[in-house]
Amino acid sequence: MSVESARAHLAQFGKENDILFFHESSATVELAAHALHTQPGHIAKTLSFLTEDGPILIVCAGDARIDNHRYKDLFHQKAKMLTPQQVEEYTTHPVGGVCPFGVPEDVKIYLDESLKRFDIVYPACGSGNSAIPLTCEELAQYSACQGWVDVCKDWGRQNHEETL
Repeated sequence: MSVESARAHLAQFGKENDILFFHESSATVELAAHALHTQPGHIAKTLSFLTEDGPILIVCAGDARIDNHRYKDLFHQKAKMLTPQQVEEYTTHPVGGVCPFGVPEDVKIYLDESLKRFDIVYPACGSGNSAIPLTCEELAQYSACQGWVDVCKDWGRQNHEETL
């Protein structure tokens, strides 16, 4: 059902047929990068957290990691990732296929700045063998995100800032 909800969500933008499906797993950043013949940074991984206000998703570059200090500064609480059981319960997507499409309306979505250095990024589409190529502008529009945040580290920020 998860791929169907992502596909139905993307249909409102005419993008339902742009979903790519792989014969192999793309459930991790490394597997997705291999399946797409791209670098891990281009994979838009979706991380799920439980906050005092409910579940949130943060979509970030595949080579980025959550910076706990920045997360706490922004959300005023420690980062608490969902358990695998909670992931599917709150997002309707399985681990490895979590994406910002077709999730319940009470799940808030944020996009991390680490994605902005790429022309095209590849979020999953509800399964561990799917992805869709999108620009950052498309990802922001189609995900109905709350906005852009800066809560990640280890993604080569210095190289990115030098090119700005």
